[in-house]
Amino acid sequence: MIHRSIKTDTETPNRPSWRDYQTGLKWSATKKQLVTGIFKVSGLFFLILAVGYGIISGLEGTSFSHLITDSFSPFNGKKRDAPLNHALLNDKKHVQNLIDDASLINLRNKRIDVFTNEGRFSVDTSLDISLQNFILKKLDTSTARYIGIVGMDPTTGKVLSMVSFNKKDPSSNLCVDSRFPAASIFKIVTASAAIEKNGFSPNHEFKYNGMKHTLYKSQLKKQTNKYTNRISFQDSFAQSINPVFGKIGVHHLGKATLEEYAEAFGFNRNINFEIQVDPSAVHLSDTPYQWAEIACGFNQDTTLSPLHGAMMASAVINQGRLMEPAIVVRIVDENDNVIYRNKSVLMNQAITPEASETLNGLMAATIRSGTARKAFRGYRKDKILSRLNIGGKTGSMDNDTHDVRYDWFVGFAEEKGGTAKIALSVIVAHEKYIGLRASYYARIAMKAYFSNYFAKSQNLTSKIKKK
Repeated sequence: MIHRSIKTDTETPNRPSWRDYQTGLKWSATKKQLVTGIFKVSGLFFLILAVGYGIISGLEGTSFSHLITDSFSPFNGKKRDAPLNHALLNDKKHVQNLIDDASLINLRNKRIDVFTNEGRFSVDTSLDISLQNFILKKLDTSTARYIGIVGMDPTTGKVLSMVSFNKKDPSSNLCVDSRFPAASIFKIVTASAAIEKNGFSPNHEFKYNGMKHTLYKSQLKKQTNKYTNRISFQDSFAQSINPVFGKIGVHHLGKATLEEYAEAFGFNRNINFEIQVDPSAVHLSDTPYQWAEIACGFNQDTTLSPLHGAMMASAVINQGRLMEPAIVVRIVDENDNVIYRNKSVLMNQAITPEASETLNGLMAATIRSGTARKAFRGYRKDKILSRLNIGGKTGSMDNDTHDVRYDWFVGFAEEKGGTAKIALSVIVAHEKYIGLRASYYARIAMKAYFSNYFAKSQNLTSKIKKK
């Protein structure tokens, strides 16, 4: 802090004597000559140094003019992207080394400060804080062992919400954990392959025997009798009919195609993110029955993280484009120099735009008449949800000891006739009692996000009209 003394009218100034005044004049002249001399000597020294450097570096292709320009570059304390004391963070791996994973769990503010041996860094996130705080407030952890919720902008891959609850380890981030069986969420992959490889339309008819949600080897046989059920491809997806998707895996796709589309959707691949993400895994053997298990999600070996689930939903609503996820928008150092900026990156073209449109319709049927219809009951009369196109896929499975019930919802919502979109992925691991379901969290998150969006749009329109 700079302290300045202030004279008042009652103070009597100390006037210098004539001798002191003359001595002061002489000392001022001497100082002026000394400073001028220093500048002249410094200038001559720099000129000699620069000429010598120019002669030597000329042989190496470095121009003398470049040296002069660099030496006199007018930085003068202004902000610049490349700080003087820090190298730019070129990719998300560098960001991982800077940021502690725990610092990004359940954030309530858009910006966080990170302290390292090199100083303080401010991290600007892509989170929609209104949505984030809404979800955190609505979490019901009384009957759950795990909860992971990820909201994402499908077009850019920016994470809009990332909420994690782990009863056993509160410091862990379940949103990037792939311990969870993918269950019927993998039917998104199978359906995509069937649409592109076999040209199946929503109205294509399938036959199956037995229960909807079982998968016995006898149900994979090509047989027709008085007990045979007939169902469309769209309803098979919406109602999550295991025997139909098992048959598709065995008789229409096979091992190679299932592997191809699983990889296209990001399985068995490292996901480039600012937090370390465990890869989602799927492994196919040479046994046809195992192909059926994989194709319909009737196994515990195929795993999925909530972050990856949001990416899959994003691809469906983003013309088949699978975007790299991102939660960090930029990072600045303590001098406000920008050392990292995020750029949207296309990870893969998972499916064609035409296939994504068909899959979009299958997922809409899940909301309208399929396994998510109860959670979304009355959505077409709701003042917010009625303005949206909504699609999703549910999945459920017990763990080995049957003391946890995994409950999935992966889906999206988009503004009718507009550009606003959100992809959502929710996993809830219920314990003894079933609490709030994954599809319920998705519904209220969609409504909260678009309530804010429509309110902002209306305010903006009103301001424009007033002008």
